[in-house]
This record gives sequence, structure tokens and C-alpha cells, in this order.
Amino acid sequence: MIDLRPFDTLGAADHGWLDARHHFSFARYHDPARTHWGALRVWNDDTIAANTGFPTHPHSDMEIITYVRRGAITHRDSMGNEGRTEAGDVQVMSAGNGIEHSEWNREDTETTLFQIWIIPDQRGGEPSWGARKFPAHDRSGQFVPLASGIAGDDAALPIRADARVAGASLRAGESVTYAPSDPGRHLYLVPATGKVSITDGSGEVSASARDGAAITDAGAITVTALEDSEVVLVDAA
Repeated sequence: MIDLRPFDTLGAADHGWLDARHHFSFARYHDPARTHWGALRVWNDDTIAANTGFPTHPHSDMEIITYVRRGAITHRDSMGNEGRTEAGDVQVMSAGNGIEHSEWNREDTETTLFQIWIIPDQRGGEPSWGARKFPAHDRSGQFVPLASGIAGDDAALPIRADARVAGASLRAGESVTYAPSDPGRHLYLVPATGKVSITDGSGEVSASARDGAAITDAGAITVTALEDSEVVLVDAA
């Protein structure tokens, strides 16, 4: 089953410095049909104005993955971590038993990113942060794990959840297949750029840039690029 969620149906919040779209209920946006997708709790599509950002604030018991689409974001936290994550790269913050952090666009142009929250398998634990470069050419024609708590994804940034965040870069006409370990898992796919078709053996939908596709009961899905496309996928319990 594929449930297409077009970009213009997402929750929206414009704070001036932040233009956000919410795939799931978040802050003042609440849709009882879109509160989570398995362990996937949040997928925010954020545009952050130049030289602005999220001031220091706390989190706990959440795996927070940031996929930078354009520009860069600078992270600082209460554990002394600091780093700048650029377009195409990924950072992960395991909030654990509590951490305070800020995320600031220190660039002279706007930054766009996906902010993805996944519920951890267990509460508590020491918080942590990490970032890694994932060159687009390494993802050409294939899904590459970017952040994962699934055994075997050793090159991915670790998260404390039975989940995987993967990315693929596809040329127009190119296809890639993804098979979850169990049909009952929850897949959520968003083209960061371009346009793709998604088939799961029982149907086909087309998703444009920044649309969401919620998929379950699928033995495998095939994603075909209708245009040059960059795709992000979450596979969660």
C-alpha cells in the first residue's frame, strides 16, 4: 500500500526566519491521521534564512537526523560538540537522557534541510552527536544507508533504533529496488529533488520533489526516476 502525501497537503508554519512543512503532526500542526509512521515520528522540511537558526533548546529520548539539502547548518550542544554539516551530508543527535543544542545557519544564503525524528528502542542513555559526508556519486543508482541501527550498516551514522535512513541519487530513467526485511515495516520516501514513480507490486504512484509516500505491506518497492532525482527513505519498525 502506498499513501501519497503531496507537498501542498503538509502542515505549514512560517516564522519569518523559518519556513517549515510538516509531514507529521508537529508543534501547532495536528492531524490525527498523520501522527507518526511506525517509529518515524517527525519529518520536517525546513528552510532557514541566512544567519538565523534554532536557539539552544533541550531534547531527550529521540534520534534526530538532519539531512542538509542546500547550504549548511552549524551544530553546538551541551556536551561540547560543534560541527558544520554541508549540503548532501548528514548529522545525527541521539538525545538520550537529555541534551541541549542549537542549530544555526551561519551562511549568507538560506539553508534547506530535512529534519527526521525516530523514536529510540529504549529510553535514556548517554547523549551523542556525529556527522558524516556522503558524496552524491557514492549513492548513484543505489540506496546507501546514511543513519542506521540495523545490523550490517557499518558505514552509516549509528542510531539507537531499529530503523534506517537511506539516500539514493538517480538519473532520469534509472530504477532502484528496495526490499525491507519484513513487509510489515514502515517505509517513508521523499524525493528531495526531481520526480519519481514508486511501485510496490500492487500499484504505482508518482511523487514530485518534497512529496511524501507512506508505504507498508510491501515485499519490495521499485523507484524509477522520471527526472534526475535525489531520494531519501526511512525504513522503520
